Amino acid sequence: MSLPATTPKSCFEFDEFQVDPARRLLLRSGKPLALTPRVFDTLLYFVEHCGRVIPKEELMKAIWPDAFVEENNLNQSVSAIRRALGERKGENRYLVTVPGHGYRFVSSVRKILSNEEMSSTDQVVAKSIAVLPFKPLLEKERDEALELGMADSLIIRLSSSSSDMIVRPLSSVRRYGGLEQDPLSAGRELRVESVLDGSLQRAGDRIRLSARLTNVADGRSLWVGTFDENFTDVFSLQDAISERVAGALQLHLSSDARRELMKRHTESTQAYELYLQGRYHWSRLVPNEVRKSIEFYEQAIAVDPNYALAYTGIAVAYLSLSISSDVKPADTFPKAKAAVLKALDLDESLSDAHAYLAFVHFWFDWNWAAAESEAKRGIALNANSSESHRAYGILLSQLGRHAEAIIEGERARELDPLALITRTNEALFFYYSGQFAEAEEKLKAALELEPNFWVALLSIAKVYVAQGKHQQAIEVLTKARKFSGGSAQPLSMLGYAFASMGDRVRAEAILEELNKLSAERHVPPYNFALVYNGLNDNDNTFHWLERSYESRDVMLAAFIKADPVWARLQDDNRFKSLLGRMNLV
Repeated sequence: MSLPATTPKSCFEFDEFQVDPARRLLLRSGKPLALTPRVFDTLLYFVEHCGRVIPKEELMKAIWPDAFVEENNLNQSVSAIRRALGERKGENRYLVTVPGHGYRFVSSVRKILSNEEMSSTDQVVAKSIAVLPFKPLLEKERDEALELGMADSLIIRLSSSSSDMIVRPLSSVRRYGGLEQDPLSAGRELRVESVLDGSLQRAGDRIRLSARLTNVADGRSLWVGTFDENFTDVFSLQDAISERVAGALQLHLSSDARRELMKRHTESTQAYELYLQGRYHWSRLVPNEVRKSIEFYEQAIAVDPNYALAYTGIAVAYLSLSISSDVKPADTFPKAKAAVLKALDLDESLSDAHAYLAFVHFWFDWNWAAAESEAKRGIALNANSSESHRAYGILLSQLGRHAEAIIEGERARELDPLALITRTNEALFFYYSGQFAEAEEKLKAALELEPNFWVALLSIAKVYVAQGKHQQAIEVLTKARKFSGGSAQPLSMLGYAFASMGDRVRAEAILEELNKLSAERHVPPYNFALVYNGLNDNDNTFHWLERSYESRDVMLAAFIKADPVWARLQDDNRFKSLLGRMNLV
């Protein structure tokens, strides 16, 4: 998030800190901390430009405009800021050093207006917004697909129209679909300045909708609107809401941005309804529901063959199955790739579609340069796309570029703070870089949001094994297995944990269980290789790694270079050969 320079009346907040330019103070929980004038100026410049990499030359010119200073002066100011914020060496909670470039302030910063400023204008300029799932006017007549879909459609419009405003994605807001949900509480949890919520009802060919835009800080209504339209006019209704919201937030839109705000991805209400059904089933993130979503997307495309968003939906659905549901890569990735290429052929400006193509390139094609190009293209199209930052972070991590990956992971989490997979990925970037304590802390935070999220449980088990906490690993893996929907990943990691603690009998029992499972359905070869690796059985490890290579196993590309579990094989020529054939060296 990049904040413009502000008048001295405005303050900035991040975590328990407040930066007060008027009084030139840094406060922690209301208590002032001592900073020299130059150090304060440096901190203020960071928070005003948070989220982007600031070159050292730019900083020195901004802080010492009329003096010649050496880089060491800047380094001393940065060190003083880190000490004041209580940041330990290598922690990167607030300031990240980007080697060869400069620094980036990565904490989520909120701009706080003074009472005088609040009263001087009827409307507050908001820089972040959450569009919550709409609620039914009548509880007995719920249409959850439409309620979630209306929010999703407005999110897409608003997020693509203004780079100055952060719009929380569907993955963060979908948990707020409860009938009793308080929008202000949701806004505070999502750390946004404004919330758009409302209620709707569809009765035959009519749709009745009320919407309200609220300032989270003080609960003031910034805009309220009611509509009663034919459902065939649903796109005009979305046009009206999007335009009123943009006006209430005082967004200064260029002609291109206004065109994006009013953009309709289909003119067919029938195709749109089918697409909403697809999004609803995909959002439930259960394999059977994900497969059902593909059916609805395909029906939408049958009605409107030029519906780019429906092709994007098919792509991400197949990717979801590929990474978590033990399906053969050849059965999903070609379909995902064909769908996302079609989507981009129809609409090259879809930033998330570029992120999904990046996933295809590095999980299946093993074309790392093409993957990086697509991830960067997604970010260039929408700097606030959490999916593009997440995709780029995962790629960087697997390539061993851990410092850069951590930056991208933090940015993705700032943009999509309640998305469990985004938080888990960020934690894994610390794990892959050997920062196990930081990884554990972040995974525990993710599990506080959802204690049964099996991917986070699996990931924290990896951290525990790396720390020698085998019993804790076994406990959480048992839970991960229960909630994974039958994935073989927790089972194989359980075998690795047993092997690592010297319990060969139970590790071999896991191998037997994997063999029985493979007689019923596809089990990725990587899972067998992992257990044999824990048993230090190199011949069988490489036998299964070769089978993993031949089948283009997604987990091979996802873990083989970065995951510490493979560190002991780094000097084996067979391992070097494998990495070479995958273009990873």
